[in-house]
Amino acid sequence: MVCAEAVSPRDTLQVENLMARDVFHDAVRHALIRDGWTITDDPYTFESRDFPLQIDLGAERLIAATKENERIAVEVKSFISSSAISEFHTALGQYLNYRLALSIEDPNRLLFLAVPSDAFQVFFQRPLPTRIINEYHLSLIVYDPEEESIEQWIS
Repeated sequence: MVCAEAVSPRDTLQVENLMARDVFHDAVRHALIRDGWTITDDPYTFESRDFPLQIDLGAERLIAATKENERIAVEVKSFISSSAISEFHTALGQYLNYRLALSIEDPNRLLFLAVPSDAFQVFFQRPLPTRIINEYHLSLIVYDPEEESIEQWIS
């Protein structure tokens, strides 16, 4: 038996994250690679003031014209539960918290929420999610989990 005091918050977060890895995590990872991105972090972990945060993926791509790297962080969501609105609430909260933390700790890295194409077509086109996306300026990656491809970048 492990004493609670012997387990650090970072260790607990890492174990929880591995257990909670999204079912389409690898599909998005492969899609990003196919789209010319290099996965630099899986997961992308960083300190935000007094606690660690983990976003599913960190990636970068060389911009040939400027010889600089474009850097992103991607939070992957599946939207496969029976309540799309509940998953959306969770995803939105994570996205907003991660975006604020990134703006402080890694301001040159852009955050994207990766959503499957069927959820984007059925749920994200409804008036409330559309308004929330616009109101909070969410950046999305729409992906096809079966083809492991990116269908659309929205920012």
